[in-house]
Amino acid sequence: MDIYQSVTDRIVALLEQGTVPWRKPWTVAGHEGLPKNLVTRKAYRGINVFILTAQAYESPYWLTFNQARQLDGHVNKGERSSMVVFWNWVEKETGQTNTDGSPVVEEIPFLRYYNVFNVSQCTLPDGLVPNLPEQPKVEPIAACDCIVSGMSNPPAINHNGGNRACYRQATDSVHMPDRHRFFRQAEYYSTLFHELAHATGHSSRLDRKTLTEYDGFGGQNYSREELVAEMGASFLCGMTGIETQTIDNSASYVASWLQALKEDKRMVVTAAAQAQRAADYILNNKTPENH
Repeated sequence: MDIYQSVTDRIVALLEQGTVPWRKPWTVAGHEGLPKNLVTRKAYRGINVFILTAQAYESPYWLTFNQARQLDGHVNKGERSSMVVFWNWVEKETGQTNTDGSPVVEEIPFLRYYNVFNVSQCTLPDGLVPNLPEQPKVEPIAACDCIVSGMSNPPAINHNGGNRACYRQATDSVHMPDRHRFFRQAEYYSTLFHELAHATGHSSRLDRKTLTEYDGFGGQNYSREELVAEMGASFLCGMTGIETQTIDNSASYVASWLQALKEDKRMVVTAAAQAQRAADYILNNKTPENH
């Protein structure tokens, strides 16, 4: 099975139905709202977050068919699974040799998948699925402030007035309109997260080619970088409980995303992985668990 194509088809179907999966942030209480595996308790990452949260199940817990059986439960008849993907690595000799005569080996990533079911699609013994705690009363704007102030090696953030937000690679600086120009503070932080996600691509940080090899408005790198920033902002908005509101003309963006995804089946998986790394960098999660 072509995993890239299967994932892309799923995202394209959501977009064609009018759902932009990375514009639906989840509410997180101690990371409880992120989709996670019931057995390992590991949160899913990258494109898996968008695929699973788009299902709109109340519980964040998922498991495989075999995991349900191992827990003395079962998947209910007629339920359909959801695909989650992960990266695996294989070693391949390059044909070159090291100074000691040993072969030079490089690691090559390839995409694997497995199918999962939400716990609401299963019958499981009582007590196995944790009760969701009440959401603590956390001030979202304070959480946003904490993320921005806590970013290591941040770009300069300038409030120059005007009505345009942008990241300038040449000066490594984020430029924002004054706060009072935004209708809501959540809009301000959503926009700031988008620009900070761009900034993580700078050569002094993640050195992301979609940013460093800028090819102008409408170019392939430009389109990919905008998707990375939009997804990265969505991760951060989800963590703080605010809505993602960085795209003014969503209809035109959806049309451009649809065209780009249909032309490049790897785009959405790769962009989500890069967006996850961007969010991790801003959150100072330098060595996150892969899942």
